[in-house]
Amino acid sequence: MRKIVVVDYLKDWDTPIEDVEVVDAQTYLTDTTYTDIKHARIFNMCRSYRYQSAGYYVSLLAEARGHKPIPSVTTMQDLKTPTIARAITVEINDLIQKSLSKLKSKTFTLSIYFGQNVAQKYEKLCKQLHDLFQAPLLRAQFVYKDEWVLQSISPIPVTDVPENHSRYMVKFARSYFARHRFAGARISRKVYDLAILVDPNEKAPPSNERAIQNFVDAAEQQGFYTELITKDDYRRLAEFDALFIRETTSVNHHTYKFARKAYADGMVVIDDPVSILRCTNKVYLAELLTKAKVPVPKTMIIHKDNRDQVEAELGLPCVLKKPDSSFSQGVVKANDPKSLKKKLDEMLADSELIIGQEFTPTDFDWRIGVLDKQPLYACKYYMAKDHWQIYNWNGKKKQDEEGDDEVVPFEEVPFHVLHTALKAANLIGDGLYGVDIKEIDGKAYIIEINDNPSIDAGCEDKILKKELYASIIKSIKRRIDNHKNIRTDE
Repeated sequence: MRKIVVVDYLKDWDTPIEDVEVVDAQTYLTDTTYTDIKHARIFNMCRSYRYQSAGYYVSLLAEARGHKPIPSVTTMQDLKTPTIARAITVEINDLIQKSLSKLKSKTFTLSIYFGQNVAQKYEKLCKQLHDLFQAPLLRAQFVYKDEWVLQSISPIPVTDVPENHSRYMVKFARSYFARHRFAGARISRKVYDLAILVDPNEKAPPSNERAIQNFVDAAEQQGFYTELITKDDYRRLAEFDALFIRETTSVNHHTYKFARKAYADGMVVIDDPVSILRCTNKVYLAELLTKAKVPVPKTMIIHKDNRDQVEAELGLPCVLKKPDSSFSQGVVKANDPKSLKKKLDEMLADSELIIGQEFTPTDFDWRIGVLDKQPLYACKYYMAKDHWQIYNWNGKKKQDEEGDDEVVPFEEVPFHVLHTALKAANLIGDGLYGVDIKEIDGKAYIIEINDNPSIDAGCEDKILKKELYASIIKSIKRRIDNHKNIRTDE
């Protein structure tokens, strides 16, 4: 992807930075050479972003051309309106108070050059403000009224940077471009930007560290610039072409918020928000699978008016599931009438509806990975030691928490298992899914469909090895290309 700094006059930025091209606004706006560029990131450093100024049109036409302008026209509008700026920064109010707590004056001006300030103690605040208002050069004005309040935040014309700050600005610029991989020989070959959302502190993430590195390697081999992001990078989503979520998803959670924003912004996203909504709710899945006549263990949707029928309908023991359970959490077994009543009381206090299923013990569950409506891998997940589930979160020893696994070639997977898995997954969409199946007396029964299936190095990749990661990245790239083609046709 080409990196282009646009200024009003070339003399405004005369510091060369490797792999960064500098052009004047008139040339960018009128020269068809720039109109026809397929992939470019535009750093708009014009002196003014005023409505209908050259700087305004640089970002506006960049968006129309499918380029990625910084700042965007939306950011320009946000910077113009103090009330909007203050509303946007509410979420970092604690950081503002902490960062400015030692100041004695009633006003304070913070200059932000490429996300940094000459005083390192304001580093976190500068980064957060830059993430909220992505523009190369910013000036934030604060006033103290019972607490520190952001009065305004505005772009700094490059010509207005004080001379004694210039060397810092250049230093920060070099760091900025390097941090975003905008420098270096390899970057000129990068076509798209991929964000992989992870939680470094998650106890049981869907991919272990080695798998995440394999995804990064596969993406970079296919021309992606790839960056691992966390929940703190929500405001940076617009920097990327695609989002790949590799932490456990839930609707009332930042993972869904990320997926929804990415989807709304026209990005390719796995897991997409529709799949998250459908897969993470067991009530929805029960209704969907039953209507489509996909085999499931005997199931009932339980509520306060039919809870007394559970024992007669399902027998004991039976399995009770919270609507948004995952990784065996929120799934319990009721062995007798007393435990059934207790667990129903607890679960119905949190949710109007829960799922009940007959208890169908097996030595292992099948997991069929599905991508683009085609099978990707097949595994057997064995039950944890002396437990009825794959995971036993109450295991006395760590090695007892999870059962063994076995990756199986497709030719050894029973046809009815593979067929049922595909039929179920295809009811959800064309994303990446993990379909859990119990095989009983020669029949396949769907247990659940996961929108965020486990892909761990040393487990699911035992047969395909690095090709497993490459296949998923290829799918993401194909989706981006298709999306770009559709936009071009429009």
